Amino acid sequence: MAIPEKEVRLVRKNFENSTDKVHDRIRIGNRFVDDFIFDDIQAADIPINALRVIFNIISQISNEQFRPEDRPKQLSLFDDEFETDNNIFAAMKIRNSKISPSGSSKQVIEAYEFLAQFKMGWYRSVNTKGKEIRTFGGLISTPSYDQRGYTSFLISSYWLKKLLVIPEYNYVLYNLVYNIRNNKHIIFAIWLSKLPETGTALKLETLNNKFGLHYKSANDFCFKFLKPAKASLDQFNTLSFRYHYRGDTIDIQPVLLSERPDNNALQQKQNNTRVKRLRYFKNRYRLTERQMNQLSYQYIHIIQTRELIEKAFKRFIRDNRLQKIRSTEYTGINFLNKLQEYLILIYRETKMGELLPNGYPIIV
Repeated sequence: MAIPEKEVRLVRKNFENSTDKVHDRIRIGNRFVDDFIFDDIQAADIPINALRVIFNIISQISNEQFRPEDRPKQLSLFDDEFETDNNIFAAMKIRNSKISPSGSSKQVIEAYEFLAQFKMGWYRSVNTKGKEIRTFGGLISTPSYDQRGYTSFLISSYWLKKLLVIPEYNYVLYNLVYNIRNNKHIIFAIWLSKLPETGTALKLETLNNKFGLHYKSANDFCFKFLKPAKASLDQFNTLSFRYHYRGDTIDIQPVLLSERPDNNALQQKQNNTRVKRLRYFKNRYRLTERQMNQLSYQYIHIIQTRELIEKAFKRFIRDNRLQKIRSTEYTGINFLNKLQEYLILIYRETKMGELLPNGYPIIV
């Protein structure tokens, strides 16, 4: 289907996030979940890094999301901006380290290639004036590296509307895509957030089809998929679940963990501990606010990197003591560069480091 050249990729809005601020929770519209993640009932096998792109897109546009019943004029404004011509897009950019905390360009490229190609096709929608609008592409188009450390791309008006206009939505924790490594567990958490409080009972075949699995018995599904998924959500989410099975029928019931009296207190205690640790690094090694930016982001938001940083710092202190050198002889950028050296060393001793030796996190 051909369209006039002048109608190709008209960019009407640029979503900026100069502070790289993220939200603790993001709102994922049910229409987007149904049409993009669970098309034809079955969940798409979206890679973890592509899920990170989606979560960061939603986080970046969250201030402009709305329910039409709450803000009816906003829907009209959206139509005036995006649903007047064919192939209207919004522009956005995301820091690469948010997609691949290890700093792997290969992982970033693969994530954007997946989203550019996934569900690529022609989409039709009808605006409030009854005019049919056509859009071609996937969720994103034309990813490019036009600024160091970032990837820029376009989002089609068709999918942008499903992300922005959310008559029904559920909250999901932003950090799930950093704390949980199994992409199917994250997609399960998104599906779980849509269940009623009473839960659901589904046949093994239905659940296998829904999540692209091939377990031969309900017992296998529960103990090989649901049990590890529950362990992940118990540790990193505010919503987990109970489960049991009878024959080939599996019952799943959501459980709101934030109702536990110790949950919020534990989370606050963990956050305070991380902030104190970062303050220690800053004061002891005379780091500026600017020098702390990347270290703070990696330390607070990415558990695997935080563990590597602590191991690297421990090795740094040990070697200094062996050489009878005070660690505080390294300050500012010199300290960060030295810590980065140890971080690379520790990373390359891991299994991931053996597979991707240059995929280490960047803290400088």
